[in-house]
Amino acid sequence: MSLTFLFKRRTVLLAGLAALSLAACDKPGAPVPKAAAPAKFNAVDITGANYARKLSLTDYNGKPRELADFKGKALFVFFGFTQCPDVCPTTMAELAEVRKRLGADGERLQGVFVSVDPERDTAAVLKAYLQNMDPSFVGLRGSLEQTEAVAREFKVFYQKVPTKNGSYTMDHTAGAFVFDPDGQVRLFVRYGMKVEDLTADIRQLLASSKH
Repeated sequence: MSLTFLFKRRTVLLAGLAALSLAACDKPGAPVPKAAAPAKFNAVDITGANYARKLSLTDYNGKPRELADFKGKALFVFFGFTQCPDVCPTTMAELAEVRKRLGADGERLQGVFVSVDPERDTAAVLKAYLQNMDPSFVGLRGSLEQTEAVAREFKVFYQKVPTKNGSYTMDHTAGAFVFDPDGQVRLFVRYGMKVEDLTADIRQLLASSKH
């Protein structure tokens, strides 16, 4: 018997043993674990973003507030100003509607309005403005420097725009940030999103939370 024949036979035997070994690992009928399907949202999914991690301002009752204070609830953070003619009141009114549509779960959704115009948005003005929309809403304000720092952390744009009457209005990012009940930023909500779509997103975050 030639050495070549023995070598070929040994190779075939080794290949056969390897095939049997692989087959033994894959037991017939054993369930194949499936990876969890990624969440699908109507808003922009920014899960894992390296911004919007800190927020430290004072509410309209004079109480210092931070993101951690709202853990356990889905948190909707919007930057605006009370003299805004359209985007700001529309956004907060729609959020109030979302809370109603959530039913009992509406208590687990917290709206936070951050003023980008602290010079005119005093604590009293903020309180009256928001409580007229939904008594649960929290209004936050700070010094010009604090406001700038928070806006930078959230990558929010805002600036004064002079008006013809000698006063000014504000240009600002027309969108909101949503945090899950575990305190992680998850979504960016563009202005004009349908109430039913936002409600579905919030419901999904609440259902998947550990809290």
